[in-house]
Amino acid sequence: MNNFTFYSPTYFAFGRQTENEAGQYIRRFGGTKVLIHYGGGSVKRSGLLDRVIASLKTEKIPYVELGGVMPNPRSGLVYEGIELCKKEDVDFILAVGGGSSIDSAKAIAAGVKYSGDFWDFFDGKAEIQQALPIGTILTIAAAGSEGSGDTVITKEEGMYKRGAGSDALRPVFSILNPELTFTLPPFQTACGIADIMAHVFERYFTNTKDVEITDRLCEAVLSTMVRESPKVIKNPSDYEARANIMWAGMVAHNNLCGVGREQDWSSHVIEHELSALYDVAHGAGLAVIFPAWMKYVMKHDINRFAQIAVRVWGCTMDFANPEATAMEGIHRLETFWSSLGLPLNFAELGAKEEDIPFMVRNIGLKEGETLGSFVPLSNEDIEKIYRLAL
Repeated sequence: MNNFTFYSPTYFAFGRQTENEAGQYIRRFGGTKVLIHYGGGSVKRSGLLDRVIASLKTEKIPYVELGGVMPNPRSGLVYEGIELCKKEDVDFILAVGGGSSIDSAKAIAAGVKYSGDFWDFFDGKAEIQQALPIGTILTIAAAGSEGSGDTVITKEEGMYKRGAGSDALRPVFSILNPELTFTLPPFQTACGIADIMAHVFERYFTNTKDVEITDRLCEAVLSTMVRESPKVIKNPSDYEARANIMWAGMVAHNNLCGVGREQDWSSHVIEHELSALYDVAHGAGLAVIFPAWMKYVMKHDINRFAQIAVRVWGCTMDFANPEATAMEGIHRLETFWSSLGLPLNFAELGAKEEDIPFMVRNIGLKEGETLGSFVPLSNEDIEKIYRLAL
């Protein structure tokens, strides 16, 4: 196990009707004027926004609103939010929605405290040192942004999708009410499930030895997803299944499962080009890319792939041919995701073979650079993975 530091300061309020306590938590964590940041009309139609505003009024906390966050959140709205926060002297941001709203709120929070262009954080020109405090009210279990220090934004000019991160971006509180996910369409629920599992895979496939505790944590989260996911597809109002998935989403990405071990993250970068170019759901793109990546790299550590096949998917270990066990595990993953209604290839996703060279170039690897750590990937490797996903 490698040396590590782990800082996870978020206060979690989990359970029914906890969204009604938002004002109390904002007051508790020092907010005196709030930007409420959210996406489309569902937050309004469901009455959630009204309940949140009522909680702010109870605490006599003034607020301004900025809606319109899109899936794969855009830089334009971030610039608008930064300007609004400065104009209105906002000192706290409350994100109401899924990962897109939270990621957009984080980018705004960092941008308000920065004298330059917030995109500097996303193209590596600057590091995030400080940000406005952020609270979240989660409406979809997926990105894990409610407990992480990460954010991903798409720059409209060129449609570049890039990530940034800092402990300064970890929410000071997050409200998680599984009931708020009951009305999600099945496909959106499935995309969230794939996203959660992918966050674990990025940590699980590692070159670091002797990480049994985090291996087992990863496997527990994955096993939970395999058990609970079919329940919510069958019955969207299954509170207990929704609750287990919602907490798994947070555990999958606050880095508890990733400390002390080298992590990969190449599949996320490869997928970002799909969701940036085609504006597809991130989880749907991951369902296409991850099995292709697995098939491409599995021989690097066939025993690790066989291990997850046995421990998570219940495969029988073939000691004479561990590659067969590894492949069976990948096949069971594909079958599982397909059973949830997720795409597994370019054709099902709506991606085009002729766009592969563009996506490879857009990742931006310079000569001699590689992507990922489990198996460092060149541009040629990345192209082969895209083609495996056709």
